[in-house]
Amino acid sequence: MTILFKDESYQLVGACMAVHRELGCGFLEAVYQEALEEEFKIKGIPYVREQFLDISYKGKLLNKTYQADFVCYGKIIVELKALVAITSIHQSQLINYLKASQMKLGLLVNFGGNSLGSKRVINKAAMQ
Repeated sequence: MTILFKDESYQLVGACMAVHRELGCGFLEAVYQEALEEEFKIKGIPYVREQFLDISYKGKLLNKTYQADFVCYGKIIVELKALVAITSIHQSQLINYLKASQMKLGLLVNFGGNSLGSKRVINKAAMQ
């Protein structure tokens, strides 16, 4: 079985780990987002911060958009959290963002614990 965007995911999680090692837990999400942007620059990871993604319903484009924390390599949504724990609701949100954007992979990253938490989330609908 091939792992979807394996090398890119490895680079992204590595950048997140570097930020967590430096800052630890306890900051607001916005602090981690700014620090991660700096780490992406250092590592040469292509990204767009706070990219707006269109959402459609039954083929009609909605006025509301989703603003991704990061879209990296033009194909991976990186959603940041700074919480005690990630719940299934956070994972469901990322799945919906993936469906709306038709991207195949998202990384849900939590800086809120003593160790970094990350989860790969696959858009199964886009894989068919």
